[in-house]
Amino acid sequence: MATLKRKGDDSISKGADTKKPKANGSIASFFGAVPKPSIGSAASGDSAVSAPAAKFDKKKWVDSLTGEQKKLLQLEIETLDDSWLAHLKDEITSKEFLELKKFLERETKAGKTWFPPKEDVYSWSRHTPFHNVKVVIVGQDPYHNVNQAHGLAFSVRPPTPAPPSLKNMYIALKKDYPTFVPPPNRSGLLTPWADRGVLLLNTCLTVRIHEANSHSNRGWERFTQKVIDLVAQKRTRGVVFVAWGTPAGKRVQKIDKQKHLILQSVHPSPLSASRGFFDCGHFKAANEWLIKRYGKDGEVDWALSPGTSTRATPSPADAAVGAAAAEKAVEIASTSPTQITAEKLIEKTPLKPEEDVDSEDEAALEEALRLAEEEVKKE
Repeated sequence: MATLKRKGDDSISKGADTKKPKANGSIASFFGAVPKPSIGSAASGDSAVSAPAAKFDKKKWVDSLTGEQKKLLQLEIETLDDSWLAHLKDEITSKEFLELKKFLERETKAGKTWFPPKEDVYSWSRHTPFHNVKVVIVGQDPYHNVNQAHGLAFSVRPPTPAPPSLKNMYIALKKDYPTFVPPPNRSGLLTPWADRGVLLLNTCLTVRIHEANSHSNRGWERFTQKVIDLVAQKRTRGVVFVAWGTPAGKRVQKIDKQKHLILQSVHPSPLSASRGFFDCGHFKAANEWLIKRYGKDGEVDWALSPGTSTRATPSPADAAVGAAAAEKAVEIASTSPTQITAEKLIEKTPLKPEEDVDSEDEAALEEALRLAEEEVKKE
């Protein structure tokens, strides 16, 4: 069986400490051994933590597969992190998932280019092992242009600049944490978040080049729903689920709100962000809830620039300057008037092929149109 190379930024060190955690320990110690931070993490001192020794006998499971299953599931066997594979092994051998893999095989044989690159389809699982999940941010379709998608929702690799939705996420984040500094060179790389326990999961994990939603309804939705449900069912002390836009909201409807925190708002796309996203406060709300559950160790550092941290308490002066800058950014980004008809919305937000527009914009447009129609009915 050929071996797929993993990108250097996807490597996860594996530990072997299986001591029982203290009853009121940190979020990491509750679900596994307290990890020692690794050296050289991005943006701040945080890093992806080491996984505890797994009870899952991967070799035994692989040996139990048929020849066809091994062939179809080569990508999963080699690149899906063992912490997730242990829980998803039955799902990926289901008839529905194997049909999905046959579809991707046909796409490849027909000469169709699809993203992300094969070795990155499951990069979310390696950056954020199952036992490290603190926050789940639900995306939708991967970016469909060259050098964009790399397996993490909303994230793009350099030198691709941050897409419109991500820029709006930076604005909302700066409103929550005025000291937040967007990453240099207009970067949209979110691997630091993933390494700190933020699962950036798209609903659909692959897409054909330049064809948004071209791999939807082929089986990924069932698989990623299983991932979401797995976190909700197994992480009983609670995690934060963030769902922006109606499609993402549907993915978290059945989650136990007594155990977990569900944060919902409109999508950060320019088509809908001005209708409440900038003031949603989700980044800070997530941390406040995590700190209550797990203490300071539960807090997520949302910083993306080297030498910065959202954990640092800003001075009143810095906070005032940051808040003013965020308000100005929101004013510039929010071009839609308070009252707008569906027709005017489309007219004001044309989607040009040459623009660096999210592949999620179709879903966001649907959401924006629904909100616009509701406002029209109120008049």
